[in-house]
Amino acid sequence: MPQRVETESRKLLGRLRDAMAKDSAGQARLDEIVRLIAGSMQTEVCSIYLFRDSETLELCATEGLQAEAVHQTRMRLGEGLVGRVARSKRTVNEADAPAAKGFRYMPETGEERFSSFCGVPVQRLGDVLGVLVVQSRDAREFSADEVYALEVVAMVIAEMTELGAFVGDGAALSARHQQPVMIRGTVGQEGAVAGNVYLHEPRVVVTNPISDDPEAETARLRDAIDTLRISVDQMLDQTATVDAEQVEVLQAYRMFANSRSWMRRMEADIDNGLSAEAAVEKEQSLARARMSGSGDAYLRDRLHDLDDLSNRLLRILTGQGKDTGVEMPENPILVARNIGPGELLDYGKTLRGIVLEEGSVGSHAAIVARAWAIPLVIHAKGVLTEALNGDAMLVDGEQGIVHLRPDDAVKAAFQDKIAMQTRAQERYASIRDLPAQAQCGTTIALHMNAGLMADLPSLAGSGAEGVGLFRTELQFLIRNKMPQRAELSALYSRVMDAAGGKRVAFRTLDIGSDKVLTYMKPNDEPNPAMGWRAIRVGLDKPGVLRMQLQALIRAANGRPLAVMFPFIAQMEEFRAARSEMDKAMAREKVLGRPLPEKVEIGAMLETPSLAFAPEIFFEEVDFLSIGGNDLKQFFFAADRENERVRKRYDTLNVSFLSFLEQIIQRCDASDTPLSFCGEDAGRPIEALCFAALGLRVLSMRPASVGPVKHLLRRSDLGEVKAVIDTARARGDQSVRGAISDWLRDQNSGN
Repeated sequence: MPQRVETESRKLLGRLRDAMAKDSAGQARLDEIVRLIAGSMQTEVCSIYLFRDSETLELCATEGLQAEAVHQTRMRLGEGLVGRVARSKRTVNEADAPAAKGFRYMPETGEERFSSFCGVPVQRLGDVLGVLVVQSRDAREFSADEVYALEVVAMVIAEMTELGAFVGDGAALSARHQQPVMIRGTVGQEGAVAGNVYLHEPRVVVTNPISDDPEAETARLRDAIDTLRISVDQMLDQTATVDAEQVEVLQAYRMFANSRSWMRRMEADIDNGLSAEAAVEKEQSLARARMSGSGDAYLRDRLHDLDDLSNRLLRILTGQGKDTGVEMPENPILVARNIGPGELLDYGKTLRGIVLEEGSVGSHAAIVARAWAIPLVIHAKGVLTEALNGDAMLVDGEQGIVHLRPDDAVKAAFQDKIAMQTRAQERYASIRDLPAQAQCGTTIALHMNAGLMADLPSLAGSGAEGVGLFRTELQFLIRNKMPQRAELSALYSRVMDAAGGKRVAFRTLDIGSDKVLTYMKPNDEPNPAMGWRAIRVGLDKPGVLRMQLQALIRAANGRPLAVMFPFIAQMEEFRAARSEMDKAMAREKVLGRPLPEKVEIGAMLETPSLAFAPEIFFEEVDFLSIGGNDLKQFFFAADRENERVRKRYDTLNVSFLSFLEQIIQRCDASDTPLSFCGEDAGRPIEALCFAALGLRVLSMRPASVGPVKHLLRRSDLGEVKAVIDTARARGDQSVRGAISDWLRDQNSGN
């Protein structure tokens, strides 16, 4: 890059720093910035547009356009050339702007005199805060050097915006991280809770984006890079013999850490006036912008590696490491991009709630949250940008909504909601030891789902009659190597001890799809939910399945044992899995170990194909458990992780209920015990309909036992079945409306 541009860029940033240092109001600072940029770039116009909300850009300062347009001119995201820059997160450089695609003329600005347009995104870590624009009368395209200089300046404006430089009396902006924010996400675990933000990885704040000593900043950057390279090498040495997948990731880290082009770009940013930290963050912002727009999975992974490496480098430069000394606030709500089960379990049950920017409904974090019965919201886009440690937060796990720094009206409404839930729980506690007997005399057995030892105390407190599903994969997911048979046997024995003689149905290892073991090389599958998972893995790797079955037999130590195999799609898979159990039993007998007093071998019915298995299958299997979460997504061909399609299909759709009824009838004909496991079993209206169709065992999270039992005890299943049949006969797509009306009539009659 020519020395003249480098020098001019440094001079401009120096002037900007001086402007920032003045004791001026926010608007005055913005006005000074556009004046300085226009003068330095020798353009007639410089304007700054900033987001008023997530969809609206506002002209906040200008040199060259009509002053009256400031705070009056607004446009939607994607509207006009400015909106195009914001949406695409990329520079738009047009010599003849009025002729460019998407151009929108704003008459109040007086911009009809200007032909050329160059807009660059004002972004921080991939989040666009606004757009910096220069315009001139001459029809010319701005040079690469000029665009680069604008990008450097935009980086500084983004940091200044983050630090609140443009707020105050007469401010152009409201202070960041102080206003109430509502974020819509996806329900991971129901419940409502009020608390305070605790960031899993505290934000790195760059307080010195501008420097006038490029030599010193370059030296700091090189020292930090050396430290980073050493740490990556040390991590590689520690994991080289343990985890091939992690080694692959760290080798990618090493490649980036030694990348000359990465280093050259950051050194060029420093030469243009940025500090070492700001130069790293500028590259990180560009990587995140590319990541969000890339459809290539491999490229996204590599950009994610670069993003993570940049975070490590920033923490080295700023000294703002993960252990920042920030104390966990009262009633902590954990906020993170994503989190593994091991890290989550390290926090213990002190957390009141969890909010993730990413995550999935079936992830291990979701499983742990359900085990702890704490609200979880996933896909909460933007929460890491908005939240600071200690911020007040309300998590509505029923609606998938997060209120950050809520106002008094929202707080009051939320407290009323929590109070109602508390009163309901007190009401449910009074019927804890009573049977779930409907008004018609039919009794439904309510069991609980579990996956951690921490779940088991809930067995007595919830009023559940047993454990209908114990997920064994959590003990595999929270480790960085395969657990030993003795470890598993000891754990399963403690589970049975804690159950106090109540039945526990252990589901064998269900991995694959969104549950991936770090120490097993994953397959790159286009549709993992329908790929190599669960029993398919167990049958292809029989050593792991046998080890787990032996651990279960030894844990029983003469007590009754119930085992079920997940994701059985056809009879032969069940027979092959049961054969492995027979071999394990025979081996334990030869070794002289006590065998279970009674063994039940069951299967999870999660694929529609199994419902149509030969009659002999229903006679051979000791019990069946409907895995409602998977069965529903395959029945409707609707990925349960995809919000666009998941909510289109109602569990109480008459087609799905009729399908369940066929399964119930087949099990009744062969006298095969049948239960329903899954989230829907814990939803009172759904549970009521399942019971009316003939299901007599439901398994759910512990907190759902009370609400389900309460509704069952107030209802006549014969009347519910009649409502369902009437709705089906008249062609209703779902029976939900009819059942809700009937319940409303019942309540009004009481």
